[in-house]
This record gives sequence, structure tokens and C-alpha cells, in this order.
Amino acid sequence: MLEQITQAALRQRLQAFLDSDRHFARMRGSHSGPVVIFASGPSAGAFPLERYRHLPMFAVNGSIVRFVEHDIHPLFYLCDDAGFVSARLPLAVQGVAWAQQAAFGYDALKTLLEMAPDSVEGQSVYLMQRVNRPLEGEPLSNRRYSWSVRNDPDIECGFSLLRQKPNRIGFSRDMSKGYFGGRTIPYAGLQMAYHLGFDKVFLVGFDLNAHPGRFYEQGEQALNSRLDDDYGGYILPSFELMARRVINPAFQVYNLSGESRLPATLVPKIGLDQLDELLASV
Repeated sequence: MLEQITQAALRQRLQAFLDSDRHFARMRGSHSGPVVIFASGPSAGAFPLERYRHLPMFAVNGSIVRFVEHDIHPLFYLCDDAGFVSARLPLAVQGVAWAQQAAFGYDALKTLLEMAPDSVEGQSVYLMQRVNRPLEGEPLSNRRYSWSVRNDPDIECGFSLLRQKPNRIGFSRDMSKGYFGGRTIPYAGLQMAYHLGFDKVFLVGFDLNAHPGRFYEQGEQALNSRLDDDYGGYILPSFELMARRVINPAFQVYNLSGESRLPATLVPKIGLDQLDELLASV
């Protein structure tokens, strides 16, 4: 009974995050211009973060360590991986404390509240809801959900009567309606960037290669990566959908990782000189 009460109290607290005035709806369109999403691939270790400290930035998962090193407080810290929170709790707690604001997926926030409930006190922490994952009630089937949002201008979603997986691929322009995971947290960051009103997004450390791993981890202590398992089925199709239906002159995305697995035909790969030119044109 004690465990049930504890879980009920935890669920009530998560609902409070969703219901409070800290939800995403009031933040829509509150920003403009460029933003950097700082991922954890090896190339992130060589990016001259100090040189671009004036830009709004999102840190994800363990990439927060570089921001701490350079005394830079990112606009947002994002995490939707409960496994990362449980295995790298000090980094998740540091992300909440160091960033101006933090946003967690449901399972990640639930794990954080279970393991370090005091870490969110006094901090600006938001609950990111996955699409079709209500806190109360049953979600629709993937096909029914995909069909239900076919006329929603804020949601782009795949649809298939024959296969389930295409119905899980999408992009949300309005985070208050939920987000699509895409099996990689920078994809949630792209939806966050669109929701907030940024029109040029620069991906740093978005290598998408399981080896040699994350820039902040070494040797046997490194967490296992699911990139190879998820790339073909979820990550690549998500970016293909974004390239077809979302990217346009008013919302552009660039990849600063020249060695990224993601094709440049979907997201152009640029160097620092091109980055500087694009920033100068803003």
C-alpha cells in the first residue's frame, strides 16, 4: 500500500508540472533568430563553444559538462531518457541546476523525482509530453492517432494502414500538443526550437555514430548506445519527414558535424566559416 501511495503522489506531482503555469503553451513564439542544439557526439568536443557563447543554446543529456566548463548557462537543458537519468544522475541534476530552464520527458522526470526530488525545487523545470501519451486515460492506437491529426497544422505525422512504425514518425510545431521522440533527444530539441520561434537551428555534435561514443565518456564506463538499432527505423525517417514537410525558408536546420551519419541532403552540413556567414546575415 505504501508503494501505491508513493506512486500516486508521484503521479499527482507530475500532473502538477503539466497543469502549472510553467507549461509550454505560453512560451510559443517567444524567441526568434538562431539557436544551437549541443549534442554529445565526439565532434562536440572540438566545437569552439566560447566563441559562440552569445547565442541561445540547448544542452542535452551529458553535453551540459561543456557548458559548465565554459561558465555558460544554456537557455534549456533537455532530457527524455530515464535510463540516462538513473545511470548519470549527477549530470541530470547538474543540467537542471545550471541551465536557465530544463525540460524532461515523462519517464525521465519521473525518475528524477524518484531519485533526486529536491533537484527541481526552485528551478524552472517543464514536463515534455510525448504525443498521444496522456497522463490520464488510454492513448489511441498509433494508426488512429496519426489519422486524427491529419488536418492539424501543428502536427506532421506519417500514416500507414499496413505498418505501425510510420505512424510513430512525426514533428510537432507546438510542444503543448506533445512531441515526437525520434529516438534521439536533439530531435525533441528541434521541435522545441520551432515551438519557441527560432528560425535557424545549428546542430553541434550530431554525429549519430555509436563509436567512438560520446565526447564526455571514456572506456568501460561509457553507457551503451542504441544509435545503430534506432537509426534506420526511427532517426532517419524522422529527419526525412522533417526535411520534406517542415524545413522551409522560415525554418532552417544546419549540421556542424562534417562526419555525421545524417545525409547532407536532409540537413546541410556546414563548417564554422559558413556558420559565421549565416549568423552575419541575421
